[in-house]
Amino acid sequence: MHPIVKLLSQRIALGLLLILATSALIFAGTQILPGDVAQSILGQSATPEALANLREELGLNEPALSRYFDWLFGALHGDLGTALTNGKDIASSMAGRLGNTLFLAFWAAIIAVPLALILGLVAARYAGRWPDKLISGVTLATISLPEFVVGYIVMYILAVNYRLFPSTAVIYDSMSLWEKLNAIALPVIVLVLVVLAHMMRMTRAAILNVMQSAYIETAELKGLKPSAIISRHAFPNAIAPVVNVVMLNLAYLVVGVVVVEVVFVYPGIGQYLVDHVSKRDVPVVQACGLVFAAVYIGLNILADVVSILTNPRLRHPK
Repeated sequence: MHPIVKLLSQRIALGLLLILATSALIFAGTQILPGDVAQSILGQSATPEALANLREELGLNEPALSRYFDWLFGALHGDLGTALTNGKDIASSMAGRLGNTLFLAFWAAIIAVPLALILGLVAARYAGRWPDKLISGVTLATISLPEFVVGYIVMYILAVNYRLFPSTAVIYDSMSLWEKLNAIALPVIVLVLVVLAHMMRMTRAAILNVMQSAYIETAELKGLKPSAIISRHAFPNAIAPVVNVVMLNLAYLVVGVVVVEVVFVYPGIGQYLVDHVSKRDVPVVQACGLVFAAVYIGLNILADVVSILTNPRLRHPK
């Protein structure tokens, strides 16, 4: 087997095992939560007979290991179960919500990734000077604040004071693309501010690390301009660690939007999860956790694959 195929196979297999282990942790975590699911559905006035019948109907009397494998087998076949609170199919309910979350993450990534790379290149070009200090200071300030604080600040300035955008990000299918973009402007701004610093700092650090190489010194002795050295020689060779950080932040844009969706009442999967956590709807919590884990691990696997393909030292380990 070719070394690169073997390495890619190992990374993918490790990712699948990690998803399996995560599913077990999610199931176990929801099972040890305090309280009784049947009691929370029927209320405090429920009779013992009604509680026993509901537990039997929900399969709560079966062993935990049997319930886990039944749930995992169903999830592998696209059946995430039924919500306890409304009786609706979870997969169908999550489909539209997940699409909304991906729509929000897509537009945040479209802005954040190019902006982070440009700011990282500028900061590396003027390392130690005022552009570098200004960019680093502003981005580190934004990442130091919790998402909900940044969200309320942005909402107060742009929605309350200047009324440029709506304070709630409510979208529906009949809206045009421009109306949807106007509705999600504030959560997109918050997500960009949150993920920008990490990608910018890694781009800057990777380029400055490459700038210490001998071939960069040769390019300088040839009389090439600093901007040309960075764009033609340093950045292409610093792309591998930058890709890893970009993928991690893209995963965060999908998985870590729960707080932002709640702040702006955005109809995404994060809001869907929070709504059902408060109702102790365990199947919904399990399904959302499994989807989040699969997306995060999948993007990390993709980052590993891209790093292997773009780094000659990984493609040829010998």
